[in-house]
Amino acid sequence: MDERWRGSRRELVDRSEGFGERLLGQLLDRSHQMPPQLIPPLVAEEAARIGGRDVSIHLQDYGQSTLVPLRGRGLTAGEPLPVDASPAGEAFLARRMVEEWRTDGLRVHVPLVNGADEIGVLSITMDVLDEDDLRLLRRLGALVAEMLISKARYTDRFFQARRHGRPLSLAAEIQYAQLPPLAMSTPQVSLAAVLQPALDVAGDSLDYALNDDILHLAIIDAMGHGLEAALLATLALGAHRRGRRADVGLRELYEMMDRGINGTFGPEQFVTAQMMRLDVSTGDLQWVNAGHPAPLLIRGYRVIERLESEDRLPMGFGRPAPRTAAAQLRRGDQVLFFTDGVIEERGPSGQEFRETRLIDAIEHIGPSSSGVIETARRLATALERARGGVAADDATLFLVEWHGRTADHLARLDI
Repeated sequence: MDERWRGSRRELVDRSEGFGERLLGQLLDRSHQMPPQLIPPLVAEEAARIGGRDVSIHLQDYGQSTLVPLRGRGLTAGEPLPVDASPAGEAFLARRMVEEWRTDGLRVHVPLVNGADEIGVLSITMDVLDEDDLRLLRRLGALVAEMLISKARYTDRFFQARRHGRPLSLAAEIQYAQLPPLAMSTPQVSLAAVLQPALDVAGDSLDYALNDDILHLAIIDAMGHGLEAALLATLALGAHRRGRRADVGLRELYEMMDRGINGTFGPEQFVTAQMMRLDVSTGDLQWVNAGHPAPLLIRGYRVIERLESEDRLPMGFGRPAPRTAAAQLRRGDQVLFFTDGVIEERGPSGQEFRETRLIDAIEHIGPSSSGVIETARRLATALERARGGVAADDATLFLVEWHGRTADHLARLDI
């Protein structure tokens, strides 16, 4: 290589590394071969180098109502924190750093966001805090989230923390192993899902993937309860992913899932479902309803329409696919998909929750919520309260919001 060219390039491009970048770079370099149990002391060490102390990591529990402390050398474990009524919970819900003044210093709660999925909160006490510290803490939170997600494949410790000391049923263990992250947010679209009862969910499941400009979604409710329902739902979920990755149309996707269920379990068992395609660049929504309640279209925090379908045939009977329905979303529109357990559940008085009560809850909760994650969680809490904490069936909420923006700016480096 021409030395003169190399010299001129060095003069033109500033490749120096500041303190913060060296700190995060060392954390990243050391993380590749690090066993999961050494993440807590490494994070505590890195925090100390920027003047932080009393480092704690809280992970969202399966019920999505509590932030559970992750225990490990170097961490201040503390107590579980409510998502609804704590500064750490505020940081988690709002996806932004929250500062809490204490007698021993300034407690900073940093949301742990992996891509578009938020998994918990990193909390650090500082004596002083400036803009450089805030930038480093924000990036440290993103890196810690990435490490926790990647290392979770090699250990059970993070899953055990999220259980909050209570075991999952075998059916729930199978279901949660198949699920994608229960929240996603991009400039084009956001979504959030809640499955209940969290520790014993069986027949309900869901799936999604964002492939270029097409968001693929599915919500599934397998017949029955317990382990058999979990296995049936897992088969339906696998068939959906196979068809989705083959990029088939919605009717063909229905037929692939139907054949898989019928060929394995016979016509005695079936699955209800909805499969959807949302073009995040245009807002065009298409769906096939296989026996579920109609989704609700929400605009300006008001339910304005039930997205009906002419056919609503469950899968597993070997029948022709139902026809595809379509709607045009506007920017800011939300669509709520849900299983029948949401509206057919009965409270302590024996009264069904019903769709009208669900609509009332949506229109009451929506205006005071900061986004789809908080809205979905608060809707699920209202449902749980209405049924007195007792569930006869699984209940799943899947809320999607189309923003109608572009993400192209994220691919440009601003340096």
